[in-house]
Amino acid sequence: MDILTTIKQKASEMLPELIAIRRHLHSHPELSMQEEATSAFIQLKLTEYGIPFTAGIAVHGIVGLIEGRNPASKTIALRADMDALPIVELNEVEYCSQNQGVMHACGHDVHMTCLLGAARILNEIKDHIEGTIKLVFQPSEERFPGGASMMIKEGVMENPAPAKMFGQHVLPSLDAGKVGMKPGKYMASTDEVYLTVKGKAGHGATPELNVDPVLIAAHILVALQQIVSRSAPPQLPAVLSFGRFIAEGRTNIIPNEVKLDGTLRTFDEEWRAEAHRKITLMATSIAQGMGGECEVFIDKGYPFLVNDDKVTAQARQFAVEYLGEENVVDLDMRMTAEDFAYYSQLVPSCFYRLGIRNESRGIVHNLHTPQFDVDEASLETGAGFMAWLAYKSNS
Repeated sequence: MDILTTIKQKASEMLPELIAIRRHLHSHPELSMQEEATSAFIQLKLTEYGIPFTAGIAVHGIVGLIEGRNPASKTIALRADMDALPIVELNEVEYCSQNQGVMHACGHDVHMTCLLGAARILNEIKDHIEGTIKLVFQPSEERFPGGASMMIKEGVMENPAPAKMFGQHVLPSLDAGKVGMKPGKYMASTDEVYLTVKGKAGHGATPELNVDPVLIAAHILVALQQIVSRSAPPQLPAVLSFGRFIAEGRTNIIPNEVKLDGTLRTFDEEWRAEAHRKITLMATSIAQGMGGECEVFIDKGYPFLVNDDKVTAQARQFAVEYLGEENVVDLDMRMTAEDFAYYSQLVPSCFYRLGIRNESRGIVHNLHTPQFDVDEASLETGAGFMAWLAYKSNS
């Protein structure tokens, strides 16, 4: 039996176990940097599969190693993230979250499950693998500074150093059984913008005695929209959005201060830095000109994610071999962000998407929503293709 058929057969036979793993992880979600039980479960499965590993990297991170015939020849890294989100799950399913207010609403339970499945398959065929497969189970993708940056600082990209790295993420708009890829720049950088506008509180009926931070903040909010529309190069994707505007006054009470929280996304580091300067200058100048002041804090987050052209082209060809041309789609740029970007800036990488959608079963909800769920048939595709991708990349 050839390796392709072997991997497909093993993935198919493993589907009931994959479903059980995913449901366990889904029902026991943990927030960023709190993934203690999740880490313990993964360690238990790796031990069961006979795969050596090192735990405690970036607190709860794990790195497993599968060594082939010539371990020193080449190393391929596979990554899955582990953390969940502070969301109350609304799905009425037997595997619903048991941790109130915490939910795997971004598919990280699927990512871990697929990597565990791929790990078991790869370990069972390691005599056919030339080099080493590094398994990276990473905490805290959802929270700055990102578990990827923490694991890198603790040496995850060394001993052995990977020649290529792959990451997989679910995509609710893509049908189960399919995967999607995009070479080059794929996901945006992300920064959090925090503004505190200060004025002078007072009665709403005596505006001449106040310095109104609500009005100042409103002017700042509107003016900042020019940062993208009039300062960013038109060919460069960029977004500056504010989702929080807090003014703790009343109908007739002008507060002392107003808080605005937003996000900046783009694909160019030079313009990103320039946007930081423009945001700060515009916000402080408007506030000062209106008699108040504005404190600006920009929390610099993940860089943009770039998929290596050659590695992604190879991965796409391997996907066609495994799934058929009709099940491999080309993706567009996304303004969402991912800390896998830290890896992609260091080593040739491919971050691809796994379809999980099933309209006939109502599995259509987007990431980060209380109704998010997946078609579990996608676990067979995800685990099997990841194993095939690692095998082909290391042969």
